[in-house]
Amino acid sequence: MSFSAQDVAKLRQTTGAGMMECKSALKESNGDIERASEILRQKGIIAAAKKSEKSSEEGIVTALIANDKKSGVLLEINSQTDFVAKNEMFQKLAKSVTEIALKNKPKDVESLLKLKFENDIISDLITDSIAKIGENIKVRRFQLFELNNNFGIIGSYIHPVGNKIGVLVKLTLKENKTTCIEELATLAKDISMHVAASQPQPEYIDKSQIPQSLIEKEKKVELGKEDLAKKPADIREKIVQGRLDKILAQRCLLEQPFIKDPNITIDKLIKDKSKELGVDIKVTQFVRYNVGESIEKLDSEGQRSPVGSTQ
Repeated sequence: MSFSAQDVAKLRQTTGAGMMECKSALKESNGDIERASEILRQKGIIAAAKKSEKSSEEGIVTALIANDKKSGVLLEINSQTDFVAKNEMFQKLAKSVTEIALKNKPKDVESLLKLKFENDIISDLITDSIAKIGENIKVRRFQLFELNNNFGIIGSYIHPVGNKIGVLVKLTLKENKTTCIEELATLAKDISMHVAASQPQPEYIDKSQIPQSLIEKEKKVELGKEDLAKKPADIREKIVQGRLDKILAQRCLLEQPFIKDPNITIDKLIKDKSKELGVDIKVTQFVRYNVGESIEKLDSEGQRSPVGSTQ
């Protein structure tokens, strides 16, 4: 199979590898771009396929939790420059839109923009702000969490440096425990802070949520690495399994070392708090927004599915 200059450019864009490395990988893969990407990873030219691409958009992430802590919203609103993102009018607009999203619980951004805030429709309010500020402004996305008929709490964290990173977390309980709301709120904030700050970023709650296709793909990459080529098959399999377990654990929230105390995992943090409060606590949903990151997974409504959802 032959390949074109456009194929080389596409591979460079998705992997960040150099032109000659991309040409060589495409030649080895007979023009198969996906296989060429795996070859580059196996040779250590790229550490992993990029999870997302940054854009030039500025703005802020906002969060708002209902007074009863049974619902919450995380929202990203964009401007063209960071200067405007710090503008008082822009931040007031962001606060208003977030309040409306939490109050009305629209299904998508389009529905949100049609809602009223005081005497204005949100879309008109944004248009008016654009005229006054002189930059384009758009509500990019939002995520709503609700307890519905479950017991628990919704918590959030916004990184205070520029309000560029925000996290929303849902904790559920097996029984109603109104006497420990403040302790649960603190736990939810700690977990949200961990998700905001941790590297690598968690993508799943635990390994049971990782698609088998992803596991097989990672295993294939590890099996093809050059440092294992001369090892016996049984030894190679054991090494690969060990590497695979480590790679997958890094993607799972519960298996990550707690950012505030690396001696314990998030799983142990939750279990210790459950024992202390006498209630079974589980993380059932979390989502993380970083201003300007690309949105890779969109549902039919144009919203990003919440990361780590068990629902």
